[in-house]
Amino acid sequence: MTSGHRIERVEQIGSTNAELLRRLASGEAAEEGAWLVTDRQSEGRGRLGREWSDGAGNFMGSTLVHLRSSDPAPQTLALVAGVALYEAISKFLGNAQGLLLKWPNDVLLDGAKLAGILLERSGDVVVMGIGVNLANAPALPDRKTASLASHGLSVDRDDFADQLARSMADELSTWRKAGLGETVSRWTIRGPHIGAAVRYTGVTDVVETGTFAGIDQDGALLMRLANGTMRAIHAGEVSLIGEEGA
Repeated sequence: MTSGHRIERVEQIGSTNAELLRRLASGEAAEEGAWLVTDRQSEGRGRLGREWSDGAGNFMGSTLVHLRSSDPAPQTLALVAGVALYEAISKFLGNAQGLLLKWPNDVLLDGAKLAGILLERSGDVVVMGIGVNLANAPALPDRKTASLASHGLSVDRDDFADQLARSMADELSTWRKAGLGETVSRWTIRGPHIGAAVRYTGVTDVVETGTFAGIDQDGALLMRLANGTMRAIHAGEVSLIGEEGA
């Protein structure tokens, strides 16, 4: 398979995100749509400073987006990446039932974490790092994990990389040409149902519960509290109560 996008494959690296950021800092040419994919990653990172464990046969890769003055807000690229990742995974699942986007950066399969996204910005470039448990599901202390292999699927890493590159290019084009509203809609129909019970843990460890009320035009999650107050959440951790062991 070929995606029509340049995919650089390496055997081992500290972090694909860190390597692309290093190249940007050193002034190397950075082509939008190009990918760096590795077999093993020794210093992988997740959101909020978490360590991201790798696993042989899993997908670990990064790409980048050059921001334009006409682009929607940069943070909404998390929605673009989520939809692209969901679409790529569903091509191999054959049936997307059980697949769910979790704000702001995870994909769940039957309530367990299957994939994650990490966005990092350097000037006018956003680096998107993506990890998908194709063959192995690393144990995490605070949530259930899943792999496609544990669901009876054998997915070749390079085939997945090609599909993800195509899906990302499609969703990025939609984000730019159709407007943010279309990307928000595409994320919403792949995310939790409106009214799903959620728990929010803020950066200061404050905990609140409520129900999912959608995504706003800044990419923030909307949570309706028990007293009817609507809160827009821009940072922190949101868990689906009863759906991922949280």
